[in-house]
Parts: sequence; C-alpha cells; structure tokens
Amino acid sequence: MEKIRVKGGKELKGKVQVSSAKNSVLPIIASCILSDENIIINNLPLLEDVYVICEVLNQLGCSVNINKNSKELIINSSNINPINVNNDLIKKMRASFLIMGPMLSRFGKCKISLPGGCNIGSRPIDLHLKGFKALGVDYSIGHGFVEAKTKRLIGNRIYLDFPSVGATENLMMAAVLAKGTTIIENAAEEPEIIDLANFLNSMGAKINGAGNGKIIIEGVDSLVGTKHTPIGDRIEAGTFMIAAAMTNSKIEILGCNEEYLRPVIEKLKEAGVIFKFSENGEKILIDGTGKKNSISIKTMPYPGFPTDMQSQMMALCTIIEGASVITETVFENRFMHVPELLRMGANIKIDQRTALIEGVPKITGCEVKATDLRAGAAMILAGLVAYGETEITDIYHIDRGYFNIEEKLKSLGAEIERI
Repeated sequence: MEKIRVKGGKELKGKVQVSSAKNSVLPIIASCILSDENIIINNLPLLEDVYVICEVLNQLGCSVNINKNSKELIINSSNINPINVNNDLIKKMRASFLIMGPMLSRFGKCKISLPGGCNIGSRPIDLHLKGFKALGVDYSIGHGFVEAKTKRLIGNRIYLDFPSVGATENLMMAAVLAKGTTIIENAAEEPEIIDLANFLNSMGAKINGAGNGKIIIEGVDSLVGTKHTPIGDRIEAGTFMIAAAMTNSKIEILGCNEEYLRPVIEKLKEAGVIFKFSENGEKILIDGTGKKNSISIKTMPYPGFPTDMQSQMMALCTIIEGASVITETVFENRFMHVPELLRMGANIKIDQRTALIEGVPKITGCEVKATDLRAGAAMILAGLVAYGETEITDIYHIDRGYFNIEEKLKSLGAEIERI
C-alpha cells in the first residue's frame, strides 16, 4: 500500500506549474461522444479520474489514445456502441455519469448505474433527470440503474433548483444536438462551465451565456472534431497558495487565471498573505512570510468560496493564532478530515455544518489518512508544518485530483516522498 511521507519544517521557494483542471477535463472527455471525428485534448492531467473516464469511453467502443510524454489525448467516437456501458467504472467515479447527456443527445438512449465517488455528502442526480425530462426524456430508476430514452431531444426552458455543476454540464451536452432552443436558468457559473462551453462551441455548438447563470443553447445538427487545451486547475493552484502561507514561504504559481481564484485569494489576503500578479494574470507570486490572522469562511457555489478549498483552508487555520470559523453549505459530510487534524494536535470543534478552529502553536506529525480527495491535500499541507514526520494513507484519493503533488512540492523544497 502506497503512502505519502512528509517531514515538516521546510521553507518552500521556486516556481510550480499547475496542471489542467480535472473538473474541466472530465466533462470535456465525456462530450467527445457527441462527435464522430477526431478530438485532441492537450496538456492532459494524468490523473486516476481521467484514466477512469477514458476507460469508460474505451469500453463503449471509442478509440482513446493517451500519449503520456506529450500529455495529448486523441478520441474518436465513430465506432461507439451505445449499449455497452461498464457500470463498475460508473460506480467508481461520479463524473462518469456525465456520459448520459451526450449519449441521449447522440443516440436517444442510455442505461447507466447510479454514480459513485468521494463520500463527502449527498449529490443527488434529481436535477439532471428533471432537466432531461424537460428535454423530452422518459426515464426509470430501479436496481441501482437509470434507464432513459427519447425519440428526439427538444429544446426547452430548464430552471435548476440549485446551481449544480454536474447537472449544468450534463444538460449543456444534451442540448447541443437537441431540436430548437434550450435555456438553462440558475445554471452553475464555475470557470469549468465556461471552459466546457468554449470547447463545445469549437466543435460547432451554439452556446451563449456560460458563466452568467443563464445559458442559451441553439441546437445544431452535428458537431465536428477540434483541438482544445483546458484551463488550469484553480483548486491545485489554491492548494499551493495555502502551502506557501502555512510554511511562511514565497513561491510563484504558473498556469492559472487569477480571476478564477479570486474568492481564495481574497480570503488569504484577509489572513495576511501578500500577492502579486503578472499582466496576463497567469503568473502569481505568493508571499506567505507575514503574520497570519484568523478568518471566517462560508463555502458557496461559484463565485463564492469553493467547497473544494475548505479542507485545505482549515489546515491553515489550525496554526493561525486566534479563532477561525468555517461553515460548509455545499456538502453535509465534508468535515471528515477533522478527526485526522485532531490526531495531529489541532483544536477544532464541530457544530453541525460549522467548524470553530482555535489556532495552536504547533501540530505534530503522525499517521493520518486521506478520507477524500481534498482532505488528502489538507493532510499533506498539515504535514508540511507539523513537528516530525507525517504519513498519509489512502492516497488513491489524492491521485484522483493531483498529478505528482509530492514531486511538485519536492521541487519547491519540501521533504516529501511516496513510499
């Protein structure tokens, strides 16, 4: 069993390049089903989740070729078989459910198992199904499966009760080949939604309004092949920002748009971190050497503070003098990292969805586990400043969303290794 071992107390310095965003790449790969021409994705992040969704497409009959050296992915879906869905893979990763929109759009039918993924809380698919129904889909649920079919998707107005990222993406992919106009209201506004819209438009889709809460999609008859480079991973970039803050270090982060990180940057500024930005916003200098202040955070859908950064920010709060408050509004079970931080000597009290963190002078390394993807990142961050050694188990969670995180941190001067 692999572990990550971290020895705390090292100052970080240098530059780090973030990978393409996992949360952009996964729906983009799923949407390759919509065309029977070659699609090329550049700067592919070589993550476990990426391999899983590529294997889903491969077992459907798509041609999937990954060049690990050039990080280029070429997909051709001309020989896809709409019947042969590997449901073990769907259960393994929630994002695999994103093939449903493209399958319904292109073939008018899909039978798929209910999705799996990190156990961070309830992420129901009712918004996806409500939207599909508005587009003319009949579906049934039973024995752990969803079976859906339609003679032809017809554009309609869809209002999402919650700005779900997954539902927005699935419905966008379904609507691009539907007859007529589809309007998605209260749509998710995340940067990854904009990236997906740009990708689909480069294939010949007609999507307007992505990122503004109201997306208008004019259906087209077919989509063509394209080349695309996904946006940089704002969550990975935010994780490195917190690493600099926790270790009282100065580092430079390359390859991520500062505007997409604005909620994280502003909270870190409140905590006492100093930032400088390049003119194009894709080079960020972080100075975490100053005194840190306690903060209050409430996770919200974008443009609010991202739930995917909550665990990492809590790791920072454990060593900031004073009391910090974190309220989690997106997922009800996203404090699973708290017992692990407590093992290291943190002082955290939980009241339902709110955590009160009293900063302590030091935390101590011990064996902890990555209870989910972002919790695993928080354990690495805690290990960077803990007294002694920290060993993190269950790191397969970390590998789902961070490519070579230990090597990137090692290049900045951290004492970290995979064992």
